[in-house]
Amino acid sequence: MVYTLLKENLQNKTAKVGVVGLGYVGLPLSMEMVKGGFTVYGIDLDQRKVDTLLGGESYIQDVPSAAVADAVVSGKFVPTSRYETIRELDTISICVPTPLSENQDPDTSFIVSVVNEIKKYIKKGTLIVLESTTYPGTTEELIQYELEAMGLTAGRDFFLCFSPERVDPGNPNFNTYNTPKVIGGTTEQCKELGVTLYNNVVKTVVPVSSPKVAEMSKLLENTFRSINIAFVNELAMMCDRMTIDVWEVIRAASTKPFGFMSFYPGPGIGGHCIPLDPMYLSWKAKEFRFYSKFIELAQSINDNMPEYVLNKTAQVLNVYAKSIRNSKVLILGMSYKPDIDDLRESPGLEIYELFKTSGAKVDYYDPYATSFKDEQDRVVHTVKYDPDAFAQYDCMVLITNHRSFSYHELAEMGVPIIDTRNAFADIKSDNIHKLGTGIQHQDAKVLVGA
Repeated sequence: MVYTLLKENLQNKTAKVGVVGLGYVGLPLSMEMVKGGFTVYGIDLDQRKVDTLLGGESYIQDVPSAAVADAVVSGKFVPTSRYETIRELDTISICVPTPLSENQDPDTSFIVSVVNEIKKYIKKGTLIVLESTTYPGTTEELIQYELEAMGLTAGRDFFLCFSPERVDPGNPNFNTYNTPKVIGGTTEQCKELGVTLYNNVVKTVVPVSSPKVAEMSKLLENTFRSINIAFVNELAMMCDRMTIDVWEVIRAASTKPFGFMSFYPGPGIGGHCIPLDPMYLSWKAKEFRFYSKFIELAQSINDNMPEYVLNKTAQVLNVYAKSIRNSKVLILGMSYKPDIDDLRESPGLEIYELFKTSGAKVDYYDPYATSFKDEQDRVVHTVKYDPDAFAQYDCMVLITNHRSFSYHELAEMGVPIIDTRNAFADIKSDNIHKLGTGIQHQDAKVLVGA
């Protein structure tokens, strides 16, 4: 029986496991599978990624190049761009992107593409695990139905699960191994095989009753964050109007030992999950004639924060008798969170374009994310850290609070700073204007000699 054979091979680690998509999710997962004792075949259509990995180099900050090199040399990790490799695999973990279309609808084309390749090469008894974040029902609709249309049966001829990725790039405490992993199978045997695989790879596996529950759990996690971030962003705008320090308010509220969880405002939301996942849930809910007002409102508030940062900057420059047009603006930090190079959905990218459209002469400094492509597909490079040059800007806008920034030195340059992350919390200076605190007009007038 194929189920018994696969379970034995997973337990004794002779099963050949595959990972499709070697990005922020797939590459760390591959390395954990190698550590778990498996021979891992990593499939990615980007030949540059494959060549980099074959050369023993990592392009993911959380994965050391030494780990990749050791795995490749030992033969335990085999990167390839050939889908024909699926013929040899006992398990396939799908870790491909699931972006939103221009109309904010789910784009599952990467999953569909992988499934089309699996249909060509799948062998009987293969375990398939979808890890890409998506709407409830995707695992059955895009994978199970397609394979069963070929005459195969889930739970007998192939085994199918959903196990949402929970990657947090740059997190020093939680990684692929020690972050609990939820998994749901289309049948009980599917779930048992999925649990058997991942029990060898991660510290804790959390089985649930179905793929839909696993899919929904991922969306709940990130929609919860999106809604709460939106609320505190709205509170920050309110405090700005009332000249109350929202950061002090949050600190005070967080002293309550029960019934409160701290969230913080910012210039917008970034990363692959929080900007996208709630819209997957909202889109799917409409199929059932259910319209989520919370999700849509939260998305609207968060999406408008880059524009709010632009307006806040205009207000600050106005106090200094300047306008955004023709002002020299330096953005501090471009990645979507501190101490990483990940630019996915970073609000800084939109803020950069907004400043350009408003006529500003805008540069950026980021020691991690050293370049990006603008909306005209031109490569924009970070400027070098130069205190003398930085002092010549009309204002600086802190988007990402990297720990490596010299905050005291930046503050001492005397340039107006719009701080969207409370990064200058411990520095008292008249030229620092924080999001959610209002604008101290009297202090600024002293500076401009009014």
